[in-house]
Amino acid sequence: MLKSFLRRPGVQAALAGLVGRYLAFALRTTRWTVEGEAYLAPHAAGHPAVAALWHECLPLMPALWLRIRRPGARVHALASRHNDGRLIGEVMRRFGVEVVHGSSARDGRSKGGTASVLQLLDVLAQGSHVVLTPDGPRGPARHAAPGVAQLAALSGVPVLPCAARTTRARRLPTWDGMLLPLPFGRGILVVGAPIQVPREAWEATLPAIEAALTAAADRAEALAG
Repeated sequence: MLKSFLRRPGVQAALAGLVGRYLAFALRTTRWTVEGEAYLAPHAAGHPAVAALWHECLPLMPALWLRIRRPGARVHALASRHNDGRLIGEVMRRFGVEVVHGSSARDGRSKGGTASVLQLLDVLAQGSHVVLTPDGPRGPARHAAPGVAQLAALSGVPVLPCAARTTRARRLPTWDGMLLPLPFGRGILVVGAPIQVPREAWEATLPAIEAALTAAADRAEALAG
């Protein structure tokens, strides 16, 4: 009964509003610094990127999205069609992020997965940024599905490894250990060197993408103490 209640559009909209307002307050009262500003600068200036981060960082990343958006630019994020994905999508829209709802299939070759890739390719061709959590929506944590490398290879747009941490946060009891920011902390955004994925043999790049995302997350955690 509770699940049925939470599926109602009005209930999801109300929850998204509450979560969005809380995150806006928590993130805006956090003092943010960026490591890897040189890697971020070309994309903040307008060059599209596939910004990739582990799912655990997702509530912290609107701070990055707001930095890479220039006037008139757009940021798109992929969210699953499940109820939790739709809720996350509604929250992201409150930060100016447009949502593409796609398949959660991890092989990247299902009918739904192919449709999502085609949509995101159009988005990148139009000069928009794309944000992906390659281990979402259901894990396993810190293991990237092939879609992130496939998208970068087909589009010719680099993968930008990203992560975030704050000195005031709670780790939720979820499959990914998601971080919920608390207000009035100090935050660090880490942006790694962009990874260019070749169109041929793109799958061979996946371990390097995984390693770069984990390195960014570990670096952010170390800097946040």
